[in-house]
Amino acid sequence: MKRITLTRFLIDEQYNRKAVPADLRLLIEVVSRSIKAISTTVGKGALAGILGDAGSGNIQGEAQKKLDVIANEILLEANEWGGHLAAMASEEMEGPHAIPHRFPKGEYLLLFDPLDGSSNIDVNTSVGTIFSVLRCPEGVNKPTEAAFLQPGTAQVCAGFAVYGPSTVLVLTLGAGVHTFTLDREQGGFVLTQQHVKIPADTQEFAINMSNMRHWEPPMKRYVEEMLAGKTGPLGRDYNMRWIASMVADVFRILTRGGIFMYPRDNKDPSKPGRLRLMYEANPMAMIIEQAGGAASTGRERILDIVPTALHQRVPVILGSKNEVERVVGYHQAASE
Repeated sequence: MKRITLTRFLIDEQYNRKAVPADLRLLIEVVSRSIKAISTTVGKGALAGILGDAGSGNIQGEAQKKLDVIANEILLEANEWGGHLAAMASEEMEGPHAIPHRFPKGEYLLLFDPLDGSSNIDVNTSVGTIFSVLRCPEGVNKPTEAAFLQPGTAQVCAGFAVYGPSTVLVLTLGAGVHTFTLDREQGGFVLTQQHVKIPADTQEFAINMSNMRHWEPPMKRYVEEMLAGKTGPLGRDYNMRWIASMVADVFRILTRGGIFMYPRDNKDPSKPGRLRLMYEANPMAMIIEQAGGAASTGRERILDIVPTALHQRVPVILGSKNEVERVVGYHQAASE
């Protein structure tokens, strides 16, 4: 089989299918190089002294791991000078990161979660990076938070990397989902699967069961029906998988189907959801939908939400289309 590198794939999309502008192609390549650098750092683990807490907190008040800080800096430094961006925003920072005046500016906005699942890094479980690209609104020369507050339907590109036994990059440009695997010897990403499709039905679910007592009735109903197995109303047995690393859970769904749920609950009434709309929910929803799945809060399509804040949180239910629609139906029935 002919090896197709990420660069060749993007150039083909640019020239043959007119699916990606040149500056977006170059931006994706810069992000991919950042991912390679983070992968190398993750792979060193304790040898590089990057395990453990950083002794600081992010804007959400969560304790940062050393690697959270390192991954964030890698992405910022790599993307500052390329001339493709108007500004960046990170889950780890309070506000947008302006491109320094000494560097040229472009027309895109980059958002990222530099190290998703970082609580797992100390126990050597898969973590990853999630990113999303928006166009900077016309006429905006100094992007503020308002420039980023666009619905997920406005994304021109989304992707994530999983740092596991192999480093995998999942990418969509709005016309299907493709996966690339890092060839560590050659130092580049190679296309390993095109037009990924998620099965519409599944018998596998991912959710943190320890929060069940805090869930709303529609979610309790759905999970209880799955746990009832063949003797229950769904008529089949389900398996539960929960890695507590969204990138790993979503990649499993892309690989063999399933449903991932981080629903609204009453554990902290001040938070309508756990996951960040701009850094996690929107890019993952775009990828899942492009692969034939569905993504909802239980009450509305994630990609239709108009953001009100850069660090807004939402419930997330995504994966195999028929199962997501079942959960949405239970929420609708409960509200009637």
